[in-house]
Amino acid sequence: MNFYMTFGTAGFLEGIQEGIKDGELLLMHGDDNTVLMHETPEQSSFKSGKKYEVLDAVGELSKGSYAVLNNIPVTDEGRPVFEYRFKNRAGLIENEQGFAAIRVLRPMDSDTYVILTLWEDIKYFKQWQESKAYNKAHEKRENSEGGEQKQQVFPRPSYVTTYHAQLPEEEKE
Repeated sequence: MNFYMTFGTAGFLEGIQEGIKDGELLLMHGDDNTVLMHETPEQSSFKSGKKYEVLDAVGELSKGSYAVLNNIPVTDEGRPVFEYRFKNRAGLIENEQGFAAIRVLRPMDSDTYVILTLWEDIKYFKQWQESKAYNKAHEKRENSEGGEQKQQVFPRPSYVTTYHAQLPEEEKE
């Protein structure tokens, strides 16, 4: 399965969205931009953006209204180790209240993997972060990524971006 993301203004991306008939689409709004996500077995018709291969998928994109993207740079040498970890993940997140979907995305033209989680609402994501299941899911990261291994696998720090299904109130007017 292929996964694509392109960024821009809400109006511009809505126009692109209208022209796509295959696959699953999700338009989300962030603080500084809007993202259109396209999951399809075919090639996307996006003229620019980011391309990924879906390594793991649970749930439906359309059920999420809050998206959390963990952007994780990984060295070429670290890819097998990183992918193995996610292929053998505990899968605890799927049982959390308000969980809508997860996608583990392998980059096709960069070194930055994306772990996309979708939630019915931001409150469910915050509950997940405070849960025992969250601590269990992330304990390997804290135990197995010691200093030397961390530098070999992760060339730079990871970062998180978040998006909402609805435009902020001040932008709607």
